[in-house]
Amino acid sequence: MSGKKSFLVDKNKMPLAMGVAFVAFTTQFGGGFASGAQIYQYFINYGIWCLILPALTQGLYALFFWYGMRYAYKHKTYDYRSFSDSLYGKTRPIMSNLYEICYLIMIGTASAAAFATGGSTISTLFGLPYWLCTVIIAAFIFLVALFGTNVVRKCASTLSVLIIIGLILVLVPNIVAQWGEITSTVSRMASGEMTVLSSETGAFGPALWSAVLYFFFQLASVSVMYQHMENITDVKQINRAAIGIFVCNFFAMELSIVGLLAIAFVGDLASASVPMLVLVQNGVGSGILTPIISLLIILGAISTAVNMISGIVTRCVNAIERRMTTKAEKEKGHLARNAVFTAIFTFIAFAIAQFGLMAVVKKGYAYLGYAALITLFIPFVIHAIGTKGKEI
Repeated sequence: MSGKKSFLVDKNKMPLAMGVAFVAFTTQFGGGFASGAQIYQYFINYGIWCLILPALTQGLYALFFWYGMRYAYKHKTYDYRSFSDSLYGKTRPIMSNLYEICYLIMIGTASAAAFATGGSTISTLFGLPYWLCTVIIAAFIFLVALFGTNVVRKCASTLSVLIIIGLILVLVPNIVAQWGEITSTVSRMASGEMTVLSSETGAFGPALWSAVLYFFFQLASVSVMYQHMENITDVKQINRAAIGIFVCNFFAMELSIVGLLAIAFVGDLASASVPMLVLVQNGVGSGILTPIISLLIILGAISTAVNMISGIVTRCVNAIERRMTTKAEKEKGHLARNAVFTAIFTFIAFAIAQFGLMAVVKKGYAYLGYAALITLFIPFVIHAIGTKGKEI
């Protein structure tokens, strides 16, 4: 086994902290991000503030993930249900069940959107039926999530490296080639002019709220991190992971925003579903970079769905295995239990995608943000203040 080479990044050669950071990266940066649609919807459409607000968004993201991971490590709560029951204390009969609903909303929105986005992209590339493309996506997600957290983390590390390389290959040449358009856009936005997609005024208040709402619905995915704390041996690894989360996520978002500013006033953007493709078509290397963009969207979609489905599978399997008394009993049939729950939740996301409920999915992100505000943001803040940070 040791002599075989694997396409996946070797976790023995990559620090565990970096592997954990990459899980958070691939959870946030899915197909919606890779396409550029999310960047416009939550940042660029709100004016010049898009250049500074990612620092706030990613700073909050890294901070709250750090707090959740530190708590999970200290209290040995390696799935979101055991974490919730521990953190919420006396309120857990209500709050833990509310968070179950929050997680199911996340499965029904983000995971279903990942299926739909990845399936549509493959269908466009190869002319295959949409349903068949989503079956291909489902099969890949099932196989990765089936074998547990170590494989998920290795897959996340590999996909993160590929996504970052892909972003650099797409964006850097186009930023260089279209630097004049970018500086012109910055100047126009600074004077109050809004992009062709925007219906906003450019005021700071709405821009700030949009960035915070983006953080809220991304915060819901903190629960996919708890399962990876079981392999952590020192809190310093978590501290380094949090720094890695901020650096990787902020770099990717800021690079994307700067690149996409080149087409902020291009008329074709109004009817485009993939802004990143418009960037390439107006820049350089369209023939080479178009397939790379498509691959980025597919990889982003798969990585997000894998992490989220893996999180709820771990929660369900742990709930069953906690009733077992011996390690041997838990190990016997563990893979089968993983397979059953992975199949169930992969099918749920797959089924939602088949109905084409993209309008519901789009609204679902807003609902997910409000749900995360109630079940995660406020409880984390209250807990941190009430305990003065002594429980992490």
